[in-house]
Amino acid sequence: MENRIVKEAIVCSGALFYAKSTRRFLLLQKASGKHEGTWGLVGGTNITGETPWQGLQREISEEIGKTPAIKKIVPLELFTSNDQQFQYNTYILIVEKEFIPTLNEEHSGYAWCDLNSWPKPLHQGVKTSLNSRSIRTKIELLLELI
Repeated sequence: MENRIVKEAIVCSGALFYAKSTRRFLLLQKASGKHEGTWGLVGGTNITGETPWQGLQREISEEIGKTPAIKKIVPLELFTSNDQQFQYNTYILIVEKEFIPTLNEEHSGYAWCDLNSWPKPLHQGVKTSLNSRSIRTKIELLLELI
C-alpha cells in the first residue's frame, strides 16, 4: 500500500470594493514578487483555521487599513483549481464612497476604475474572472440592482 501525503488546499480570498457614489471599483498594484506590477484585488491567503471571510477581513486591514462601513457583501466567485489544491473566494464589497487606502508594503498603488476601463496589466486570475461572461453578467446585474 502506497503512503500518500494529502496536502491541505490553499484557500485565498479577495475583495473587489465598489463605491456606489461613483460606480467604480478599487484595484491595487502589486509592489513585488511573482505578480509585481500587476493590478488585482485586496486579499490573500487564509491562515489555517480562518474562514474565507475571516481571512479576507484580516487581509483588508493589513493591506489597506481602516475602510468605510461596508454596506453589502456579495459573494461573486469561488474558483477551484483542477487539482482541488487551490481555492480563491471573490467578494464584491459595496461602500458608499471611494476612500483613500493606507497601503502596506505589498502594494505600490491603487486605482478606482470603471467597469469597462481596468488598469493594465491585470493579475492573470483577475483578468480571467473579469473576462468571464458569467462573472461579467453577475457584476452587471448587481450594478443594476443597487
